[in-house]
Amino acid sequence: MSFIQITVCCNTFTGFVKRIEMATKKGVSLHSKEKNMENIYDIKHISEYNTAFGVETFHPLVSVINLSEATPQNFDEVTRIRLGFYSISLKETHCGNIKYGRNYYDYQNGTIIFSAPEQILTVEPNMETQTNYKGMTLLFHQDILRGTALGHNIKNYSFFSYEVFEALHLSEQEKQTVLDCISKISIELKRPIDKHSKTLIVANIELLLGYCVRFYDRQFITRSDTNKDILIRFENLLNGYFEKEDLSEAGIPTVKYCADQLHLSANYLGDLIKKETGKSPLEHIQFKLINLAKEKIFDQSKTLSQIAYELGFKHTQHFSRLFKSETGYTPNEYRHLN
Repeated sequence: MSFIQITVCCNTFTGFVKRIEMATKKGVSLHSKEKNMENIYDIKHISEYNTAFGVETFHPLVSVINLSEATPQNFDEVTRIRLGFYSISLKETHCGNIKYGRNYYDYQNGTIIFSAPEQILTVEPNMETQTNYKGMTLLFHQDILRGTALGHNIKNYSFFSYEVFEALHLSEQEKQTVLDCISKISIELKRPIDKHSKTLIVANIELLLGYCVRFYDRQFITRSDTNKDILIRFENLLNGYFEKEDLSEAGIPTVKYCADQLHLSANYLGDLIKKETGKSPLEHIQFKLINLAKEKIFDQSKTLSQIAYELGFKHTQHFSRLFKSETGYTPNEYRHLN
């Protein structure tokens, strides 16, 4: 199951669900007015989200919400919500617990959390939290990106697949830059839609995402001690796995397995390891696997098929292909070289 950071304050979200129920009682038609079979509130359209927050819809595919203008209401049950669009939320207050899977988000003032469509947020109400919410939320549907360069490249913004506790923590200057970008989008939304609207809105979304990439790179650098600790734990995890596990039974460790063991998302681990070492986690796994293969190849009593099986490969040709790509030799050629 994939867990990705979504948006806004705990009580704001619970108030959002409460608004859905109230809107249903008033006869407002919302796709999200009832939970689905998985006990999840599905919010498919931005207009539904706006209606629940009591804000005007200026554009069907994009919205900017000022959280200080929202009126959250208390709601006393754990709630799961799935959005059908992208969300970028700048939070400036601590407002209770937001959880993805087993993990809680360690947010601070001036933090951005992201979500892609179809991700699930679990909100745990905290009735003692303050009601003075501050922050901005940008929502945009993937349909507005169709036919644009950003639509083609949106998958490359890996922070949409980070978990909530891997959110982006901003300096004051960085926060102002983000607010400026969101403000430009908000101003454009309030203009009458014309032939330039989509181009300008998408351009400003792309500009905002570009700044977020820069700020995440800065965060990786400023948290270098934490990153080095994760790198050491990653290396120890791989060493322990290859020393203790029966690969024919356990299989080759995946990046997702390593990320789960380190309590990180696979994308975050990938970006962190790549920035620290210049190599991806998969390359680290394959390096250790090939080193183990080289040791086993010296054992002339075993066939290459047996060695491939012991290394967790289901097919010998997959093992041979990887070995040659990493060493320049087939396993048989390497055996005879030594």
